Amino acid sequence: MTQITAAMVKELRDATGAGMMDAKNALTEAQGNMEEAVKVLRKKGLAAAGKKAGRVTAEGTIVAHVDGRTGVLVEVNCETDFVGRNEHFRGFAEQVAGVIAQSKANSVEELLAEKWPGTDEPVSQKVAEQIASIKENISVRRFARYNAPEGAVIGSYIHGGGKIGVMVEVVGGDANATAEVAKDVAMHVAAAEPRFLRREDVTQKDLDTEKEIARDAALKSGKPEAIVEKMVSGKMEKFYGEACLLEQPYIRDDKATVSQYLARRGKDSGCEYVVTRFTRYKLGEGIEKRSEDFAAEVASYMK
Repeated sequence: MTQITAAMVKELRDATGAGMMDAKNALTEAQGNMEEAVKVLRKKGLAAAGKKAGRVTAEGTIVAHVDGRTGVLVEVNCETDFVGRNEHFRGFAEQVAGVIAQSKANSVEELLAEKWPGTDEPVSQKVAEQIASIKENISVRRFARYNAPEGAVIGSYIHGGGKIGVMVEVVGGDANATAEVAKDVAMHVAAAEPRFLRREDVTQKDLDTEKEIARDAALKSGKPEAIVEKMVSGKMEKFYGEACLLEQPYIRDDKATVSQYLARRGKDSGCEYVVTRFTRYKLGEGIEKRSEDFAAEVASYMK
């Protein structure tokens, strides 16, 4: 039998917001499988559908860099909020975004191995120099780079001083009007947290999970099979409306979907606006933030 540790219980609680005993019982039922434990809690109504370990935060900043048809969104992490708000640190993060815009790297590992522009030093050495200067660990955690095709515009939005960052690519007509639409969509993405662009992008794994949970809830109602199928279908439509960008209620007009907003703007401009992709980063999502007991730390120095 799989041993359920306190760390496992904490991870599940962070991911779902469930109580301690509920989390422990779910892990026991799922034999330690974290994904199955989340399903168990959701079926019992003890976990929110969209909650993930992203609730846990870390420090640093998210930076967007858009230059013509090239756009970059990058997350640079540090240890404390104090450094995360430091202008020197933020300036370095912006420099990193500029380096990525010129780079061909497709991963952080490849980026760190490349030369910093104008020097013979790798990017990793520049990061090390910042660590030595700031006296705090710093890391380039992740990035997305768009090279937009002809006729496309890249829009970005940074919220909360770097706590949330969004980059979107929109194809349209006039560049200025398309840029305005792209900015509106980026702000919506920041607020509404879509997971997919359209329902066709939903993974089979996500579909299977949502259908399983919807069917389980419907069966518990005791309704006939035909009614159960209709209930599952209704639940899935609700899921698409919550998870897919184009089907979400637009934040500035919840009587219209994002798709309808795009159609309205396109009609006004005499063109068609199409969102082709988006990236949304939340600072520190999925990173376990270090918890500190200041009194214990002081006591350790006193010994």
